[in-house]
Amino acid sequence: MKFDKITIKGHDIDVVSMNTIIVGTGAAGFNAADSLYDLGQSDIALLTEGLNMGTSRNTGSDKQTYYKLTLSGNTPDSVYDMAKTLFDGGSMHGDIALVEAALSAKGFYKLASYGVPFPHNKYGEYIGYKTDHDPRERATSAGPLTSKFMTEKLEVQINNKGIKIFDGFVVIAILTKDDKAIGLLAIDTSKQNNENYGFTLFNCTNVIFATGGPAGIYKTSVYPESHIGSSGIAYEAGAAGINVTESQYGLASIKFRWNLSGTYQQVMPRYISTDLDGNDEKEFLDEYFDDKGKLLDCIFLKGYQWPFDPRKIANYGSSIVDILVYNEIQVKGRRVYMDFMKNPTCSLKNNKFDFAMLGSESYKYLENSKALFGLPIERLAHMNQPAIDLYSNNGIDLTSEYLEIAVCAQHNNGGLKGNIWYESNISNLFPVGEVNGTFGVYRPGGSALNSTQVGSFRAAQYIHANYQQEPLGLDSFTKAINDLVSENFDFAKAVSKDNGNSNIISHRNELQVRMTKAGAHIRNLDTVTKAINDCESDLMTLKEDLSISGPFELVEAFRNKDLIVTQFVYLNAIKEFISKGGRSRGSYLVSDNKGVKPLDKLNDDFTFTLDSGDLLKKTCDVTFSFKDKKPKCMFNWEDVKQIPTEDNWFENVWSAYRKNEIIK
Repeated sequence: MKFDKITIKGHDIDVVSMNTIIVGTGAAGFNAADSLYDLGQSDIALLTEGLNMGTSRNTGSDKQTYYKLTLSGNTPDSVYDMAKTLFDGGSMHGDIALVEAALSAKGFYKLASYGVPFPHNKYGEYIGYKTDHDPRERATSAGPLTSKFMTEKLEVQINNKGIKIFDGFVVIAILTKDDKAIGLLAIDTSKQNNENYGFTLFNCTNVIFATGGPAGIYKTSVYPESHIGSSGIAYEAGAAGINVTESQYGLASIKFRWNLSGTYQQVMPRYISTDLDGNDEKEFLDEYFDDKGKLLDCIFLKGYQWPFDPRKIANYGSSIVDILVYNEIQVKGRRVYMDFMKNPTCSLKNNKFDFAMLGSESYKYLENSKALFGLPIERLAHMNQPAIDLYSNNGIDLTSEYLEIAVCAQHNNGGLKGNIWYESNISNLFPVGEVNGTFGVYRPGGSALNSTQVGSFRAAQYIHANYQQEPLGLDSFTKAINDLVSENFDFAKAVSKDNGNSNIISHRNELQVRMTKAGAHIRNLDTVTKAINDCESDLMTLKEDLSISGPFELVEAFRNKDLIVTQFVYLNAIKEFISKGGRSRGSYLVSDNKGVKPLDKLNDDFTFTLDSGDLLKKTCDVTFSFKDKKPKCMFNWEDVKQIPTEDNWFENVWSAYRKNEIIK
């Protein structure tokens, strides 16, 4: 690692040179660094805006489950079987599915050896359970903080190995030359007051990009507030996206962001709405259900069927609850809460919950759990006291207050495109973890955690085998990046208007509200098109429109720019999908006036048709450009690659392995 200085536009800038920089300190970023070091490459460093920020440390739900090959019992399983499960989710390339399956056990056992407390029986079998879209019992968990444990145990390894961490740095540009990543431009947040705005350059042979999903593009989100995402700078650098239309959405609390799945729903709390001032309280679900037992069953099933799924709308399926919550908030302009202190009024008989109203599945679950009694909070305390403690530890007392909720963005199945070594179309740029668009439309719950470990290890393998060379010389590096760094200086100067006024917060709120309305789980072509036009206008006038009140807000100005670029890419991809005949699938509903309205009392925006499934056999790539002062997206549809069937004759593979012909 070398430290130098260069001068651009009259400003001295620190330059740090090394073989590989890893952006992000979640489960993917830490594992990338740990793996590279173990393979023999120590000229590396991690870069993060905040060591304790990010989704891996600060969220639950899907992040509590680790999906891997079956490692217990007598149920047959194989790498190919697991790959087929991933592949069958649709719009996922089979070669990547095979990689994710093949290395799942390796990644899992590494974490277990580092001390992540995955449960095993007395014979050493790591037991499992069935998760969403899972035909086996491949899922396991160390509890609601599984990904936090993973991150913490990997961090111990990083510290023990003395790997450098640049903490408090925000990346604002990926630097490229001839479609090859050559480094990063970042802001050192401790030096934003300096004349050079804290600009710092990293001159690298490789960039591993582990920044998580684009959480900040949405207003209603279960991503932790500390997680924003940095996908926009990758699209600006020319990196391709894949399947960016595919995200997951579901019910979550919004004061403290947490998914409301499992027992939170199975105890059947009251759903109420109020006006914006907290008045005019009503149990709004009642007006849509004639069969009150069916209403209670729908609430119960949200525990098992948490993600919004248009296939679970018809005939009062569980996802009708998500639609009615969204309708109450976005259409009627009200606020929605879950109340654990009282039973739903429709459930009462002689002032007690009439459990005989329930369907067999709901009743049997509560009976087996010995929970056919009392109030929702009492049932929750009986079945899952830690669920109450979690909110109590975050300033919310479910025994005495309502829990405000919304349908929130939770995970992006799509993202930046990578090959089987997780390398982008931009050479030497490796997106890993959620920022990589590994998955297609449907995926087993917990497969995201497996992907953090598999993708980061594969990137490390490839770098070790092929990209060990030194970064560019200082003169060549300076010449290559001079124009882009100058542009970023111009942007910083333009938004620093010295008028003491700031519109950063209001501007971000406006763009986040736009995305939640147009690009979340309810999608309408006209609304999407208008949002695209608004994004385009924002991008073309951003320097003039944006204003910060001081250097401490400069990072936020660059973040707003990143979010708008990401929105522009995502919304254009949604429009492309609908224009190609795509309809409701995955975790979103596409308005279709030729379809069926789930309930007569809803407006026409909720009329929909289930997708035919034809596009599940394809992937959609997207690239972004900003030429002639106008943003544009280009698309490429590909047939999914089938799962490879290799000649795995041992002698042949061994020979190729010894000749270093595998990792290329």
